[in-house]
Amino acid sequence: MPFEKILVLDDEPIVCRTLQSQLRRKRYNVAAVASIAEAERVLAADHFDMLFMDLRLPDGDGTQLLERVAKQPDAPFVVVMTGYATVESAVNCMRLGAFDYIIKPFSNSQIEITIRKAEQYHHILNVARFFAKEDLNDTEIIGESPAVRKVRELIERVARTHATVLIQGESGTGKELIANEIHKLSPRSGAPFIRVNCAAISETLIESEFFGHEKGAFTGATARREGRFELADGGTILLDEISEISLPLQAKLLRVLQENQFERVGGNSTLQVDVRVIATTNRKLVKSVEKGEFREDLYYRLNVFPIHNPPLRERKEDIPGLARAFVERAGRKHGVKVRGLSNASMASLLRHDWPGNVRELQNMIERAVILTGSDALIEPPSLGLGGQEHGEEAAPHAPQGSQMILSDEILPMEEVEKSCILNALRVCGGNRTHAAKALGISLRTMRNKIKAYRESGMDLPEPAAGADDGEEA
Repeated sequence: MPFEKILVLDDEPIVCRTLQSQLRRKRYNVAAVASIAEAERVLAADHFDMLFMDLRLPDGDGTQLLERVAKQPDAPFVVVMTGYATVESAVNCMRLGAFDYIIKPFSNSQIEITIRKAEQYHHILNVARFFAKEDLNDTEIIGESPAVRKVRELIERVARTHATVLIQGESGTGKELIANEIHKLSPRSGAPFIRVNCAAISETLIESEFFGHEKGAFTGATARREGRFELADGGTILLDEISEISLPLQAKLLRVLQENQFERVGGNSTLQVDVRVIATTNRKLVKSVEKGEFREDLYYRLNVFPIHNPPLRERKEDIPGLARAFVERAGRKHGVKVRGLSNASMASLLRHDWPGNVRELQNMIERAVILTGSDALIEPPSLGLGGQEHGEEAAPHAPQGSQMILSDEILPMEEVEKSCILNALRVCGGNRTHAAKALGISLRTMRNKIKAYRESGMDLPEPAAGADDGEEA
């Protein structure tokens, strides 16, 4: 973001007037003082982004002020100006915290270049500080189901544009991964990608998180702070769970989307930003609009390009691939190398409805990896599904050849499918109706698969009487 306020400290009136004139033409707020005492008084009363200062001043050596200023929190960028330059002086000033060292007389272009460098460095520094606090997880979108392929297609279409995107879906489906992928594939990929979890920030602080605040704007605001929109300038901002913000803040957000302008909390200056907005929500915003909980105009401004992320229960064919990735990820994280999941464990995963979606699966796999330990297969008790807890008697092992080991070995999907079906039949006591329901497939599909296995020469027992709840076998 561009600087706003600059202080000039020099006892030569012509230098002050020249710098003031040049900087004001560039729309900076400029103050000029002629002594160290005046400079300290002005700096204590207000925040300045930059300080241009001479070294030889009527009431002392400028390096003394430089040393004191550099130790302050949120200190301005100090540029030393001197007509008596020496190598020793330059080295000393840089060591004390000066950003640059300019020799008098200087040109207008020198000043402009120095300010531009300081602004860019300041922005990079703030973004780096923000990312240092972020928990950056793996962001790969895993799955080859029709639903995931459709989402990928939408991502590729919208990523190269600057359109606002609204991602809707249940909690835990991975909406933030879609947002991250859009940013990575966009022309803004080299710029910041800033996240804001609207549900995790209190209502009294979220406006400051969005737009920043000025020193003294509220109790505890001891220094000026840039908001997330400023940090995201030139890049992308993710507003996670956008439905959680209050109506008054929705109005201010609408202005940013329409005009790319805002003011910091407690500030009067209007700031201009170039930010692409991606929003997510686990609610149906249309219903929130009908209830008066969400502004209709903001909804339509956000809903330029909607993407729906389906729940895991609607794409169970992605579970094996997700489980494989989570096993490997948890193993790396905790230093545990399990052999993979047994077929019985996979059948349990496929039967589960996953109310917590992909996040629930990831957490469950991580727990199971820890409980299982190295060089072993994850069995159903470690998953904690179906009322089983670790340490209880485990379900009987699947017959030889029905275990699915998630390792570097690549198994054909046909074999994976056959293994899951045979194990589901075993777990359900040969009841095809129950096995089909557990796997999320139709009874007709189950019968056709079993018929094909028999025709291929596989010896399968006939179902017992009533094994299909009265249905014809």
